[in-house]
Amino acid sequence: MKKEKITFITGNQKKADYLAKFLGFPVEHVKLDLDEIQSLDLLEVVEHKVRQAYAKIKKPVLVEDSSLEFKAFGRLPGPFIRFFVDEISFKTMCAMLPSNNRKAVAHSAFGYYDGKTLKIIEGKLEGTIAKKPSGDNGFDWDKIFIPKGYSVTRARLNSADYKKTYLKFKPFAKLKKFLGENYNDK
Repeated sequence: MKKEKITFITGNQKKADYLAKFLGFPVEHVKLDLDEIQSLDLLEVVEHKVRQAYAKIKKPVLVEDSSLEFKAFGRLPGPFIRFFVDEISFKTMCAMLPSNNRKAVAHSAFGYYDGKTLKIIEGKLEGTIAKKPSGDNGFDWDKIFIPKGYSVTRARLNSADYKKTYLKFKPFAKLKKFLGENYNDK
């Protein structure tokens, strides 16, 4: 079946290209300024963003957001991790955690909305926060996050293990399945 284009709300062309490549059909992207609600619930944040994006462009949309929870801090920083990354050094983040509880959970969620159907698809990756930042690869907080089953940060993983943990964290397969079953030209 021919797939209709979906508008992915992002200002990052590489992110849009990667998603389109993984899904196997074209994905338009648009950068929109969206209000982000203050909530520790990533799914609530994603739902608000996807509904707001649809209200602005009146076409089926896809949004994505992520969070990182330090278990010693409950669900914090959660979706606020981007503010931590912007304001606090990775060295400080690592030093903030007690030595006896460095557990963390990374979450990523895609939200789809076409004015009728709302679908939120979540992925997660458990791990720990390193005692100090390490590695030069990856993005954002990869320098401090050690995935469960590994002894080094994501920023130090080889490309095969990095991709393996990325695909567990980012629920691309679940998203592709949902879109393949529910989103096509009528």
